[in-house]
Amino acid sequence: MTENLNPTNVENYLIKNPEFLKSYLSKHGAPDITHKDGSHSEPSSPEIKIKRLPNFTSGRGNSITTSIFKKYVEGNLERIKKTSKDRNQLLSMSEDEVFMELIRDIATELDVNVLCHKILKNVSILTRSDRGSLFLVRGSKGNRYLVSKLFDVTEVSTISESLHTEETEIKVPFGKGIAGFVAESKDTVNIKDAYEDPRFNKDVDLKTGYRTHSILCMPILNYEGEVIGVAQIINKVTGNHEFTKQDEDVFRKYLIFCGIGITNAQLFELSVQEYKRNQLLLNLARGIFEEQTSLERLIQKVMLDSQDMLKCERCTVYLTEESMSKDPHPEEDSNVQAKAKPTSTKDVLFSMAFDLYAKDGGNIRVPSAAEVAKSRNAEIARHVVLKGTPLNVSEIQIDAMFGKIRGFEDDGFKTKNMLCMPIFNNEKKIIGVTLLVNKLNGVPFNENDANIIEAFSIFTGLGIHNCQMYENACRLMAKQTVALEVLSYHATAQQEETDKLMASEFPPGKDIGLYTFEFNDIPLDELETVKCTITMFQEANLLAEFKIPLEVMCRWTLSVKKNYRPVTYHNWRHAFNVTQTMFTILYTGGLIKKFEGLEVLGLLVACLCHDLDHRGTNNAFQVKVASPLAMLYSTSVMEHHHFDHCIMILNSEGNNIFQSLSPAQYRNVIKMLEHAILSTDLALYFKKRGDFQKLVQEGETEYIEPYKKDLLKAMMMTACDVAAITKPWEIQEKVAQLVANEFFEQGDKERTELGETPMAMMDREKKDELPKMQVGFIDAICLPIYKTLTDEFGGLKPMLDGCLRNKEKWQERPPQSLHLGAIFCF
Repeated sequence: MTENLNPTNVENYLIKNPEFLKSYLSKHGAPDITHKDGSHSEPSSPEIKIKRLPNFTSGRGNSITTSIFKKYVEGNLERIKKTSKDRNQLLSMSEDEVFMELIRDIATELDVNVLCHKILKNVSILTRSDRGSLFLVRGSKGNRYLVSKLFDVTEVSTISESLHTEETEIKVPFGKGIAGFVAESKDTVNIKDAYEDPRFNKDVDLKTGYRTHSILCMPILNYEGEVIGVAQIINKVTGNHEFTKQDEDVFRKYLIFCGIGITNAQLFELSVQEYKRNQLLLNLARGIFEEQTSLERLIQKVMLDSQDMLKCERCTVYLTEESMSKDPHPEEDSNVQAKAKPTSTKDVLFSMAFDLYAKDGGNIRVPSAAEVAKSRNAEIARHVVLKGTPLNVSEIQIDAMFGKIRGFEDDGFKTKNMLCMPIFNNEKKIIGVTLLVNKLNGVPFNENDANIIEAFSIFTGLGIHNCQMYENACRLMAKQTVALEVLSYHATAQQEETDKLMASEFPPGKDIGLYTFEFNDIPLDELETVKCTITMFQEANLLAEFKIPLEVMCRWTLSVKKNYRPVTYHNWRHAFNVTQTMFTILYTGGLIKKFEGLEVLGLLVACLCHDLDHRGTNNAFQVKVASPLAMLYSTSVMEHHHFDHCIMILNSEGNNIFQSLSPAQYRNVIKMLEHAILSTDLALYFKKRGDFQKLVQEGETEYIEPYKKDLLKAMMMTACDVAAITKPWEIQEKVAQLVANEFFEQGDKERTELGETPMAMMDREKKDELPKMQVGFIDAICLPIYKTLTDEFGGLKPMLDGCLRNKEKWQERPPQSLHLGAIFCF
């Protein structure tokens, strides 16, 4: 029995009887090979660790593949050392065993050079040929050629001896020589005597001293039947030195697997190249966002980040004059004539260039304008700008496009080949050229190089656009700053006005009726309204409590008045009346006890500023005409503008009435200002009114919580804003005429400028319906808020009573009785 035992028999038995193997290992195997967790807790179903090929369809297999890929890209992949079989071992194997060995090699070998070297060695042994060579197809479809990848592979040669690099490879055009003929025809060529075949090049033998007798040459095809390479074996060393039909069969079978290996390896190489290209793109994208303050620094950063992938002796980026233009849209200036499209290279002007020399260790040089003008490489770059297409020049000295020219620059640099790619901006206009010169390995630029430089150029274009946008934004901000300074100067009260107001006497509030709900501003002139404003702030003790200098208070009040436009209703008079109403609500209505001093200051300032720079049109009109304000603010358009204008005045020199506040107080009062001014938008009033009514119905009286107090402030702002409806009838009637005329003016604009029919309350043709519309306004907006406030605060009952009296008056008025031609100017 023992004489029949050998490793092969034992292996065959174990393969046919896997249960025996499991049983044996569970009883006698070491713990580290019986269970995955190293335990014997489940001896009935041990998990045997058996090496298998990776399962590429599983998640785990994919993670292993990813790990291998990353190690390969980083150059850290450890090769599995396998002992090559010698001649005797290989010849003793059956044909099936030989091909199984080949399949294992293809499955485990990622390096196509190692794989093909082994294939050629095995073929040489099996066909008893002296040596073999492998040529791979290169070039585009219209200009394909062969390059020697493995040359003169013998039974004993190493891969380093046989491998040709890009510097040492031999180029064979399709159709030239025996290999070129096979590549072009896809036919097998079996030559008994090479010297009798006219396609054979004897010069190779003369140079090497080797005598070629017989040649067997075959194409290597991919799965689509396209030639991807040519392999040949030379000089059969046995018999009559001629390759037989059997040799052809062996060679053909091997080359089928060789084609699979080459295709897989090329796909893998493309994956590696794409991975590196994507890494380059990520680095470029990162660079674009890291550097956008300077175009020069950006270009230099992008070039330095890309030099590992460009792999050329010289990289130059030329920027046209358009790329350096300070105005991104010069065609919008009617006084500037659009620049004509260049018709010759003389019309193409480069404003700047950046040179990166590999030999200088990454230093970038900026040549002068004179150097760029004389550069021969720059002339080719101008040609690319003119044509608008990439250019790959393989032999600069003999290229038919440029004729026979010297390949030397004035600085002594010799240009052998180059790759040129235009740089486009977001408008598809060429703003520069990227030019690569002389690959480091000495061979011409290929399609992969073109893909890399295309990505480089795209990101360079994006970077230039980004920098231009940043520079334009900075210029616009500078212009805005200047404009604000000019506006601030002209919008701020002059010193003479301030001095005059400071020298005036401020009338006591009670003497002029500031504490009454029936206050009438019509008899007052402009200066008296300003004095009354100062009086309200003084009698509220705000100047003393918050250390507001009288000069600053006077200047700020005059500046606020100056920044109200002379529109029909929403002008300084309206703001003054709203502020007086808030003052009366606080001190006569009794709500002062609900607020601290800083809140009172915020409410009065908000009332005085709540309609700053009003244009006599509402939010809906701003949105309809797509005004700059509507583009700036998405909601509460005018209210946001009023608040921003308020802040602008406060920030103007000599107008900061909050200058003595602590940082915390300043933040709080600005927040209160914004909330109060935005609350005058009736759209927000309708949203909040129900919540306030619910609070009152639930018996809320303290209003201590911030949310509840903000609701109260919002309702107070609306009550003050529409308080003209509570005034005595003589005042209400006149104010109604002003409001109606301003609305009708907007309606006229909508009809003439927009071609739309305005809504009824703004339609001059429906002016007779004003009494009816006033009643509707009172019912929908005014009565609900005054009734709720009166229910909560009895001191505000005069406002509710005044509103009800005016409603009755409007109901009594016949439709045609109101004369809207008269506009009261204050």
